[in-house]
Amino acid sequence: MIRRVVALVLSLTAAAASVRASGPDPYGAGPDTPAHGVADAERAWRNYALNCQGCHRPDGTGGADTAPALAGHLGVFTHIDGGRSYLGRVPGVATAPLPDDQLAELLNWVLWRFDPGHMSPEFLPYTAGEIATLRRAPLRTEADATRAALLAKAAP
Repeated sequence: MIRRVVALVLSLTAAAASVRASGPDPYGAGPDTPAHGVADAERAWRNYALNCQGCHRPDGTGGADTAPALAGHLGVFTHIDGGRSYLGRVPGVATAPLPDDQLAELLNWVLWRFDPGHMSPEFLPYTAGEIATLRRAPLRTEADATRAALLAKAAP
């Protein structure tokens, strides 16, 4: 067990060093400012790596057998009535082992990182208080049906 933890830490450290060397915005969250709801993009990226990318993949493309794609698809929920609360209530978000402030930051980072082009211009970042409220009513087995119903609303 200790070897696995050490290997994971070393892997994340190497990945972070590699990403840091890739340019001025290595974490891809847009400007690292509170206006985007991302106070610490590196922490948000690390939380994504530890809590989300196993199913949604490092590039957010997801997979038919794991989890829906985030890349190019997530921002549409910021336009749909009920979409915002859906994103805060999906099982992987609502039950993530993170404090509310870091979970809000992570959700904001994921939106800006994987689908900024589809986000509503009126989008306001998630807050810790909002996440605390949403995660009290997590979606479980109804998550897929809720997603389908919301996407049906968005269809032209």
